[in-house]
Amino acid sequence: MQNELKQTKKRVFSGTRATGRLHLGNYLGAVKGYIELQNREDLECIYMAVDLHTITTPYDQKTLKQATRDIIMDYLAAGLDPEKSIITVQSLVPEHVYLAYLFSSVVSVAQMSHLPTFKDKVKQHPDDVTMALLNYPVLMAADILLYNTNLVPAGLDQEPHLEIAREIARKFNTRFGTNFPLPKRFETKGTYVPSLTGEGKMSKSVSGSSIELMDDLDTIKKKLAKVPTDGGRGEKVPSTGGVANLLKMVELFQGEAKRQEAEAAYVNNGLRYGDLKASLAEAIFAELQPIQARRKELEKNPEYVEKVIADGAKKAREIAKATLTEVMEKVGLSD
Repeated sequence: MQNELKQTKKRVFSGTRATGRLHLGNYLGAVKGYIELQNREDLECIYMAVDLHTITTPYDQKTLKQATRDIIMDYLAAGLDPEKSIITVQSLVPEHVYLAYLFSSVVSVAQMSHLPTFKDKVKQHPDDVTMALLNYPVLMAADILLYNTNLVPAGLDQEPHLEIAREIARKFNTRFGTNFPLPKRFETKGTYVPSLTGEGKMSKSVSGSSIELMDDLDTIKKKLAKVPTDGGRGEKVPSTGGVANLLKMVELFQGEAKRQEAEAAYVNNGLRYGDLKASLAEAIFAELQPIQARRKELEKNPEYVEKVIADGAKKAREIAKATLTEVMEKVGLSD
């Protein structure tokens, strides 16, 4: 595409749904990786709070705007820099929706309805199976291709959606003569953070699963206290469940040596979970304190946050308008 000729760097796009505040899993698993990417000279990064994706499942319209701003403030507090990245809100760039509609002309209802992610959401929200939910991957493809994105930092669970984006790019390139890149999924150096429930990873959608970036020390202690454990002693250290997840958290925030010490106690004299959880809470809180301090400063300066969002939207729309204009010409909707 013509505007691609002006693109001197590879582009990165990622978005976060405004369904809850960022937690430790988001921070260690994704945002720290985003920060590394924004510091690379060969990349142009675009990070958004994707509020249009939020409304594909039940939500509270009274709190959506604030929830969206919370994502942006958490981004900034964690270290994303508007001088190095485009940071904004998806709905402020209406070209996302327009391009998604055009893309929907080359995908079938059957294809969308057979995606594993769609089936999972149908099980979660059987009374709210909407066209917006069905079209989620098409909108995601528009998010990515609108910026001629080359790289998408995402987990393996998002690979089916990325394949839809690549398939749409191929169809448009073949049928209409566009030149969309085929975006590749890649994983940042982010860390897998286990759930406090003892199963899977931290998740906003699982109650009691996560520690949020703004949790105070007392809240962190209370959450860790609920992590399921055993008697604290055995012949072999558990490799799954609450104890294994707890030890992984110890490794992440207190180091490998501390984990080995805890494992040795487990198979010898016994592990005192109360002491372990208390020291782990202190270590987690120490990691979060600088983020929380920056977040509190941002809360005092809402004008700055709105400026970041507005400036980001302006920059994003400059790219988006050029892409959409060219696509409309190719598909025969304008001269």
